Amino acid sequence: MVTVMWLSDFRLVLPDRVVPRGSLRLENGHIADVVDGVVAQADLDGHGLTLMPGIIDLHGDMLEREIEPRPNAVLPIDVALFELDKRLVATGVTTAFAAVSFHRTAKNPQRSVESAQRVIHAVTQLRDTLLAEFRVHARFEVTNPAAAPVVTSLIDGDHIHLVSLTDHTPGQGQYRDIDLFVQTMTEWRKTRQGIEQTEADMRRQVEEAQARPKRWDIVRDVVQAALRRGVPISSHDDDSPEKVEFVSGLGATISEFPVSLDSARAAKARGLRVIMGAPNALLGRSNTNNLAALDAIRDGVVDILAADYHPASLLQAAHRIVNDGLLPWHEAVRLITLNPAQASGLTDRGSLEPGKRADLVMVEMGDRPRVRATLRRGEPVYSDGTIVAAPFARREAGRRSPPYAPSERGESLASVRAGSSS
Repeated sequence: MVTVMWLSDFRLVLPDRVVPRGSLRLENGHIADVVDGVVAQADLDGHGLTLMPGIIDLHGDMLEREIEPRPNAVLPIDVALFELDKRLVATGVTTAFAAVSFHRTAKNPQRSVESAQRVIHAVTQLRDTLLAEFRVHARFEVTNPAAAPVVTSLIDGDHIHLVSLTDHTPGQGQYRDIDLFVQTMTEWRKTRQGIEQTEADMRRQVEEAQARPKRWDIVRDVVQAALRRGVPISSHDDDSPEKVEFVSGLGATISEFPVSLDSARAAKARGLRVIMGAPNALLGRSNTNNLAALDAIRDGVVDILAADYHPASLLQAAHRIVNDGLLPWHEAVRLITLNPAQASGLTDRGSLEPGKRADLVMVEMGDRPRVRATLRRGEPVYSDGTIVAAPFARREAGRRSPPYAPSERGESLASVRAGSSS
């Protein structure tokens, strides 16, 4: 049965502009029409709320922390996943790439190969029961070649949808400053993992990490397995133009969290999509004294914002970018919707356009934008109660569609030439 629903009188955030008062017609979970103007007898009147595409997060580290919120307090994976799922849709995220680590460490068993397998299988098994669409972002540590067969097998089984090449060896990448790394990790392990270590112990571990071989031949095999399945490759914490050139040659099309402006510029010049952290943009600084996201946005080298560790930062960071005068609303929203969709090959979502999935977020603007409701495939998956649920009743095919309100704007945007942004 074909179902039809009209959403009217919303401020529509389109890929190329903002429509102050517009309407959408939804059919069977997809956007069927976009109208510049108010529609009479609509199923839901937005009363001026902002309507934007569902947020797409390519890198969220939250699941691992949800599983182990405190040292040695390991919760069931399904409990952690269900709770994170609710939090994501409440912040407007409708597609979430859960970052799962394949690290080589005995200090944190929750970041082992075996743990990663369990988490990924749980996501696969529970995917159809979740509110957001969960996909898997495998973080393959290049100093852990033993994980390669497992990662490759999971790729071949269609369990992994994005692979990042990570290298957390101190002295390069995110941890170029070894003294800062030693100080930060000593405190981190004490407060977050309950592990007491001296700085001397940590420096010995740094030397051990630096001595580990990097089997780039095995890394290439994993990359080729991913590319055969159409799984995109990203590089994590690029710290030089030379590193960007190297990973681009391997097949990477995304540069995640480049640590310097030179690296970000090099990635942009080579056609890689550049991801920066939304918390970095919201706070106005990097927690590790690396590249500030706002500086990179000012330079025009940022394509995407990712949640990293805080999903609510995605919408709030976009809002700050607009308030700071760096980008207009439609371009800021593209950083968290259409651009990540394109970078990950998800061509069916990410924008308010006919034919796209009706993954939608209703936002009340203000000093802090607030998500009032989230729809996935046209179905409500979150509401804070401020939007009456009754209008979500469906219209069956064959029933009279509501007429356009008498207005010079009552015209389908499919036939309207792009106007100016606001």
